[in-house]
Amino acid sequence: MFRNTIDRRRLLQGAATAGGGTAAALLLPGWARAQAHHHHDATADPGRDVLSGEHIALSIAHTPFTLGGRTGHAVTVNGTLPAPLIRLREGQDVRIAVTNHLDEDSSIHWHGVLLPFQMDGVPGISFPGIRPHETFTYEFPVRQAGTYWYHSHSGLQEAVGLYGPLVIDPAHHDPVAYDREHVIVLSDWSFLHPHTIMRKLKQQPDYFQAEPETLARLLAGKGPSAAERLRWGRMRMSPADIADVTGMAYSYLVNGHGPDEAWTGLFTPGERVRLRIVNAAAMTIFNLRIPGLPLGVVAADGQDVQPVAVDELQIGPAETYDLVVTPGDRAYTLFAETVDRSGYARATLAPRAGMIAPVPALRERPTLTMRDMGMDHGAMAGHAGMRHAMRDGANAPGVALNPGVESIAPMPLDRTGDRGLGLEGVDHRVLTYTDLAALSPMADPRPPARQIEIHLTGSMERYMWSFDGKTFSEQSEPIRLARNERVRFKLVNDTMMTHPIHLHGFFFELVNGKGLHQPRKHTVNVLPGGFVRFDLTADAPGDWAFHCHLLMHMHAGMFNVVTVRPLDGDAA
Repeated sequence: MFRNTIDRRRLLQGAATAGGGTAAALLLPGWARAQAHHHHDATADPGRDVLSGEHIALSIAHTPFTLGGRTGHAVTVNGTLPAPLIRLREGQDVRIAVTNHLDEDSSIHWHGVLLPFQMDGVPGISFPGIRPHETFTYEFPVRQAGTYWYHSHSGLQEAVGLYGPLVIDPAHHDPVAYDREHVIVLSDWSFLHPHTIMRKLKQQPDYFQAEPETLARLLAGKGPSAAERLRWGRMRMSPADIADVTGMAYSYLVNGHGPDEAWTGLFTPGERVRLRIVNAAAMTIFNLRIPGLPLGVVAADGQDVQPVAVDELQIGPAETYDLVVTPGDRAYTLFAETVDRSGYARATLAPRAGMIAPVPALRERPTLTMRDMGMDHGAMAGHAGMRHAMRDGANAPGVALNPGVESIAPMPLDRTGDRGLGLEGVDHRVLTYTDLAALSPMADPRPPARQIEIHLTGSMERYMWSFDGKTFSEQSEPIRLARNERVRFKLVNDTMMTHPIHLHGFFFELVNGKGLHQPRKHTVNVLPGGFVRFDLTADAPGDWAFHCHLLMHMHAGMFNVVTVRPLDGDAA
């Protein structure tokens, strides 16, 4: 069913042409090759390295990975990067046997999948992890449909290749009509080991800033004003802190292909093509567009939404979006530009192999404003410095102002309707969370009985990240929910960075003004100086991870546990 190793050097040398050569394609996971598959038929051969059925075997091992003529080290599943596409069907039961061939513990978390908490795959929270050279079998019923993914939750293995897509077909009618589909996995890759990246961030948080603010940029009238820069300086913050790790360290991949290797997805002109977009990056938020082609958003985080037409969207790590496009008889570039504009991933959609389309130039890098720190310019003028104002005059309840908390946003805004950093002024349609409406009404219309407010805190200067001023190692208490209670979470971002926050085990309804049709998600981007709110029904007993999905932020402390009691069999 699988190969333990592949020769990525031969693979990527052969894949340099659009679509890749035949020899190269044989070495790629079948789903990651230039595909010509029509609308998925569960009775058909799922293709090489697409795994389906009730019994699936996965093997975690070390594998060489070659990109741009340079070879590095990856941790892979079944010898490929990304990992094999797993394709399941709603209503089936599945047993997935995962064998760990590493000399360290490993794990797989089924991101966005509703299952018993013992099968969630988070070492130390839901199970012990998979010991070296041992096998753990995940068993669970498949209760949903949609586009999801899976990845390691051990150490920093996710950053070096242990991730792959997971598609669940609906048991009956699919509300999305399409003729062909392509799975698009976005990711970031560095030849620097992630522990080295973390160490450099600890020593110098702006180490990977690709384009530091310079006198030349100021004289050219770019970036913040001199007065704003003085204010940022007093805070020991930089308006350029859009991303911790940039194109200085990362190459950006589509289905394992770098920008110069242009993965190609084929279509017949006039078809409705479904693109299942997964952001599997460790640290990268992407702004995605296909110039010349409107994007019909039909699902978010695997959950059906009322179709909405846009030209661009921002997708954070761990989010997924399903798009439907109807291309004409020409080639198109799928362009995923990093939020800090330091690099991009790209793919080609074309009616015939060998076709290419123009690649857009990177747009000017955005910079943060006072709005991104929870203060407008007028309010800012009345303060000697934001650090002083926020630390001494606007302490949030329950937030410890310790050396790991740089600031508290004094006037956080509801930014659910914002486009995302760098997209505020573009002259085309950009998806916002307020555009999303669930296709069907929520199952539990009860109003929340209480609200839990959680502050996203940190210090870029010390590279410490936390919830309510406490890292996970400092957390004394999990977030406790009573089984089946209805609760609202309010996430307030007191930092200068966007944080994609993920809650395991649940879908929550994002509070966005859509009433009973509030969209269901498992991950939400919380913009700087802003807040988002979501409601959930605590119907999944157990202990569930709750964390920022920027991998370095999670490992630096922005992690906690949501515990729901009683468990099955416990006394009520």
